[in-house]
Amino acid sequence: MGETYEERGSRFDGAIVWTRQLPGGPARPVLPDGCIDLLWTDGRLLVAGPDTHAYVTPAAAGGLFTGIRFAPGTAPALLGVPADELRDRRVELSDLWPAAQVRVLAERVADAADPAAALEDLALRRAAGAAPPDPLIRSVVRQLAQGRSVAATAGSAGLGPRQLHRRSLAAFGYGPKTLARILRLQRALALVQAGRPYAEAALAAGCADQAHLAREMRELAGTTLSAYCEAPANSETAQPSGSSTTA
Repeated sequence: MGETYEERGSRFDGAIVWTRQLPGGPARPVLPDGCIDLLWTDGRLLVAGPDTHAYVTPAAAGGLFTGIRFAPGTAPALLGVPADELRDRRVELSDLWPAAQVRVLAERVADAADPAAALEDLALRRAAGAAPPDPLIRSVVRQLAQGRSVAATAGSAGLGPRQLHRRSLAAFGYGPKTLARILRLQRALALVQAGRPYAEAALAAGCADQAHLAREMRELAGTTLSAYCEAPANSETAQPSGSSTTA
């Protein structure tokens, strides 16, 4: 049986609930998307931090992975950890929260008829007692996702470049320029997936030209446009928002 992937919108604002079944052996890479994931697999609760490059699940890691993917900037308040402490990392949730509490939560998810729904409930309960996402940060994400420049976004938010960079590190795990690059790549990949020609998708997404998009693919995604287009429809490399998994 091959790899399968499913996702749906979450009751947690802006989040996606997903499941991924891996058969074992080499797995397709997960592309950067600016998000942080809370995930459950093999009785463990883990956090996948924001990536700056494609993440490849270790070859031996097969099995079922269930996760909730939080929109950029929304997870740090829920987790109680600045995003830059999680950048390019996969960590046990017990490293962030009390181990006894996490053990109870993991058992609750494991015993649930629908682990994905149980994981979503966990996030919603936690969010009820946490500070809401900063509306200014959400505005920054929205503007960058629309292709607005970092300078214009900072000006609109009433922040200086250093202020925006500092707040972006805590919210996204990296500066606004990196987030803008990742969101632009995601826009381009969505257009390519929809059937737009490479050059047209590159310009529409905000790249200077097709060669610019090709460089971004190599640097951020670790693959080429051709490999992306040839990937099966259920692979993470063939989805604008890839879910994060770990061993």
